[in-house]
Amino acid sequence: MLNLRNLSILVVDDASMNVDILVSILEEQNYKVQTADSGENALKEVRINPPDLILLDIMMPGMDGYETCRRLKRNPKSANIPILFVSALSGMKEMLKGFQVGGTDYVTKPFQPEEVLARVKAQLTIQKLYKDLSSKNERLEQALREVKTLQGIVPICSKCKKIRDDSGFWQKVEMYVSEKIGTKFSHSYCPDCLKQEMKQLDKL
Repeated sequence: MLNLRNLSILVVDDASMNVDILVSILEEQNYKVQTADSGENALKEVRINPPDLILLDIMMPGMDGYETCRRLKRNPKSANIPILFVSALSGMKEMLKGFQVGGTDYVTKPFQPEEVLARVKAQLTIQKLYKDLSSKNERLEQALREVKTLQGIVPICSKCKKIRDDSGFWQKVEMYVSEKIGTKFSHSYCPDCLKQEMKQLDKL
């Protein structure tokens, strides 16, 4: 059973009566509620304190709900926040537009508290599952990176420079690399070793 208590919801509506009703309904369920009375203020609120869900009115002076939603979805920091439109616009055209701009659900006014809570719960459940899955994926990717790092540590003898393979057998570096990646080696001398060999030959 997912714990949805204390998740945060931003209510965006220019009508204070609607805001008061929604705040009352949501706080009774122990949600943390933020409010904004315009699209512009909603964008500011999301930048400062990103919520888990946004309840967004459409008909607002200045920036309407559609444009507010578009801007939120264009911003990578708020793109994954689900947006539930709560609007008096009940036509199919308006609903479809809400989904087209990035809304995840739609409730028409006048709304029933039970319907709002059911839709809020559904969206928060999806969002929490998404976050939990993302967190698990990040931990898995980190674990895989650590395993790859450990696999990349190869024991090598500090004296003869032989390498110990996975079966515990010690072999020359060129043999080990050749088996791993199929590289062919041609043997030669580096300048420093060539000088040492020449010195040894001079001594003979």
